[in-house]
Amino acid sequence: MRLWSALVSRCIASSASCPRIQSCCTASCNSLLEHTSSPPSRVAALALTCSGLPSRQSTRDRKRAIASMAHGEGGEIRVGIIGAGGNTKKLHIPNLQKINGVQVVSVANRSLISSQKVAAEFGIGKAAASWSEIIEDPEVDAVVIGTWPYLHHTLVLAALAASKHVLTEARLAMNAQQAREMLKASQQKPNLVAQVVPSPITFTWDATIQRIIQDQKLGDLIYVEVRGQSGAFPQATGTTMTWRQDVDLSGLNVMKLGIFYEALQRWVGDATKVQALSKTVVKTRTHGETGEPAHVQIPDHLDVLAELACGAQAHLVMSDVTGVGRTTQNEIWLYGSKGTLHLDLDARKLSIALQEAGGKLQEVQVSAEREGAWRVEEEFIGAIRGIEQIQRTDFATGLRYMEFTQAVAASYQTGQAVYLPLTH
Repeated sequence: MRLWSALVSRCIASSASCPRIQSCCTASCNSLLEHTSSPPSRVAALALTCSGLPSRQSTRDRKRAIASMAHGEGGEIRVGIIGAGGNTKKLHIPNLQKINGVQVVSVANRSLISSQKVAAEFGIGKAAASWSEIIEDPEVDAVVIGTWPYLHHTLVLAALAASKHVLTEARLAMNAQQAREMLKASQQKPNLVAQVVPSPITFTWDATIQRIIQDQKLGDLIYVEVRGQSGAFPQATGTTMTWRQDVDLSGLNVMKLGIFYEALQRWVGDATKVQALSKTVVKTRTHGETGEPAHVQIPDHLDVLAELACGAQAHLVMSDVTGVGRTTQNEIWLYGSKGTLHLDLDARKLSIALQEAGGKLQEVQVSAEREGAWRVEEEFIGAIRGIEQIQRTDFATGLRYMEFTQAVAASYQTGQAVYLPLTH
C-alpha cells in the first residue's frame, strides 16, 4: 500500500498558495484515502479539477502542478514494462533502475516464461502473464511499451485510459490514423506524460547542426540528400522475414525512413509534398512463426523526393538491397547558398564547406556543451515529476513523421504526389 498520508500532506501543502484550491484539495484527498487503488496523479488531478482553477492557468502549469502534488521532484514512481525486446533490456530497464525513486515493479513479455526470465535477469518483482495485468495494476504509475509497432496503438490507449504515464518505442504507430488517435487520447489526459522513443542517430550533432543553420552559415537551404543503406546485397528468396519486413507488425514503416526523417524534422522542419518510387526485390520470405512462405509487402528499396516547408527540396534513398556502393552508406547532406554540411553517420564525422572559406570540407568539432546524448528515460521521469517537458519525442512530432510515412506509402502505391499535412 502506498504512503497515502504523505501524499495528502504534500498535495495540501502544494496548494497552500491558493486557499480555494487547498480547501477542495483537503476534502478530495482525505476522501480518496479510502480508495487506495487510485494512483497519486489522479488524486492531484481531482483536487485541481474540483478547485475551479482559473482558465488562464496554462496546460503546462497545470501538468506541473499535478506532477508536483503526485510525485514531487524525488517522489517514488513505479514502472511496468510491456515488451522486453533488445532496446528495452539494453536501455530502458537499466536506465530506469539507475534513477533515484524509480522502481521497475513488473514486466510482461510475449509469454509468462519469457516474462519470468526478464524479471529474474533484472530483479523485477512481478512477471505478468499478459499486458493487461500491467495496465490494470493500481501499483503502476507509468508504462514503458517495448513491443513492435502493431501493439503501440492498443497499449497506449489502454495505458492512458487507466491513467498511466506512457513511454512507447518508435515508430509511434502503424499508420497516421493510429498516431492521430494516440495524440488525441494524450491531449485528453493533460496530467499524464506521453512520450515516444526518439530517433537517436543524430543526438551527438543535433544542437551543433541546429546552431549552424540558425546562424545562417549555410545561407538559404537549397537541397537535402539522405541515404540510409544497409550495404547488403539482396537476400535469397525464402529468407526468414523479420518484424521490420512484416506489414502486420510494422504497418507502413519502411526500413530507416522514419528514423532519418525525424532527424531532419529537428533541423529543417517538415515536408509539404512527397513523390515516391519503391521496389520489393525479395518478394517472398519465410514467416518467422508459421514457417510458411509469405508475400513481402514492405519495400526493400525506396526513393523519395520531397518539398520542404523551409523551401528546400529533398531526396531520400533507403535500401537494403543495393550492395556495395558508396564508401558511406548512411549520410545526410545539406546544401545551402553559402555552404554545404555533411554528416557521415558511418564514420561519425560532421564536416562543413563554406563559400567564404574556399568551399573545402573541414571537420566540425562538437563542443562538450552541445554534444547530445541518450537521456530518454531520464526525460520521461523528469516530465512525470514536473521538472521538464518532453522534447524527444512528443506525440505531436510522432504524428507528423507518421503522416510523412503514410504520404510516402500513398505516393508509391498510386504513383501520385501527396501533399502534407494530410487531410482527414
